[in-house]
Amino acid sequence: MRHGKTGIGTVLGVGLAVAGTLAMAPSAVAVTPDTATISFDCGSYGSGTATLTATQDGTAATISVATSAITSPIDLGANSVKSTLTLTKNGSGTTEFSGNANPAIPAGSAVTTGPLSGTVAAGDSLEAASLKVVVLGITATCKATSAQSPGPFVF
Repeated sequence: MRHGKTGIGTVLGVGLAVAGTLAMAPSAVAVTPDTATISFDCGSYGSGTATLTATQDGTAATISVATSAITSPIDLGANSVKSTLTLTKNGSGTTEFSGNANPAIPAGSAVTTGPLSGTVAAGDSLEAASLKVVVLGITATCKATSAQSPGPFVF
């Protein structure tokens, strides 16, 4: 009988130790900041600010873009805008996030696109450099005209 109580006590003790270890484990690292703003010049299509919203899940990351630099001349259906966001990577190279996800966009409204998908590594520092948006076969290329604020995304 005594042996059975010791076994239960040992199992309970191990369970509590495991629970304590899990509670003290570091939480998943996330991108910081998760939202930033930047200004774009899209040539004859316009210029304005953009809000970039980033998320991370391991090495997979997404960035959504809402910009007043480009407005839709007509109603656009969901998932009809193809976009590529080019970012400087760690101050020297570049990386691209791309996709064709967007909500329905009414005529005259600012373009919102994303989430655009890309791959990151721990410690990557990414800052938007340009945005290419293709709508109904027409391409608008936008160049960043300001630094990303409050700063680059760090993954």
